[in-house]
Amino acid sequence: MDRVHEMEVLVAIADVGSFAAAGRRLHISPPAVTRAVASLEARLGVRLLNRTTRSLSMTEAGVRFLETARSVLAGIEAAEKEALGEMAAPQGRLTVTTSFTFGRTALAPIVSEFLGAHPQVSLSVLLIDRTVNLVEEGIDVAVRIGPLSDSSLIARRVGQVRRLLVASPKYLDRRGWPQNPSDLKLHSIIAFTGLVANRKWGYLDRGGVAYQSFEPRLEINDAATAIAAATAGDGITVALSYMVAEQLRSGALVPVLEPVTPPPVPVHLVHPHNRLVAPKVRAFIDFAAPKLSRRLQELAVDPLGETPGAEAPG
Repeated sequence: MDRVHEMEVLVAIADVGSFAAAGRRLHISPPAVTRAVASLEARLGVRLLNRTTRSLSMTEAGVRFLETARSVLAGIEAAEKEALGEMAAPQGRLTVTTSFTFGRTALAPIVSEFLGAHPQVSLSVLLIDRTVNLVEEGIDVAVRIGPLSDSSLIARRVGQVRRLLVASPKYLDRRGWPQNPSDLKLHSIIAFTGLVANRKWGYLDRGGVAYQSFEPRLEINDAATAIAAATAGDGITVALSYMVAEQLRSGALVPVLEPVTPPPVPVHLVHPHNRLVAPKVRAFIDFAAPKLSRRLQELAVDPLGETPGAEAPG
């Protein structure tokens, strides 16, 4: 077994106090933690940990070895940083992904500014309306909207957005305002599949979230087209608040069923977990995070159609 890995496991156990927590920290299973400790103790010929079902502590040999392990790991990290030129100017090709609409609305100008500030970096921007596996698809950074399900990613929160039901005033004058979620079955629904792939809308109900199903009159995989159809008076659509900020401000669209609008969802910049983050990745996140935060504030419209003040999103 990798000796460096065994040292990392021992240090993690010492830092967090349990095999299970060490596994979560290192993104490995509890049995893998146990195997690493057993392999290390067998190779050294000494017991490093006293462990029972209720307690965990270092032996004297474990304390001595732990100090050496920390020093070795620090030396390896320092060598890697020197080899990578951590303090050098960011360089190389960086791949970033987000959705089509967010890329056009919020990310595009930031990408242009970043390239101007970092002449040795080239960028590949992938606009994809699906969640991609960053490691498998060789992507350095992604913008994720919504709760994060992948605990192996490092995330920096940059803001929040709301999922709204919107329609044009002329449509509502013609068809009437829905008074409760079940009324959606009586209306023409324009479904952007990126947000309502299951043909359901989540709404607040007695402190929790309930779902109303519907049969779309128009179903489409492009948010801009769905919003254009709603603006033209063809029906009600679901959109994230940043997508329709301008239409809400101008009155071309208005929110419906706002009392049961779900709470905001977070927006994060994420990248794969690596012991050493490449300078180009660190530079992009440090550059883009505050700018995306400001851009999301500019595009923030609450369910009542009012623009918030200077307070940063959550």
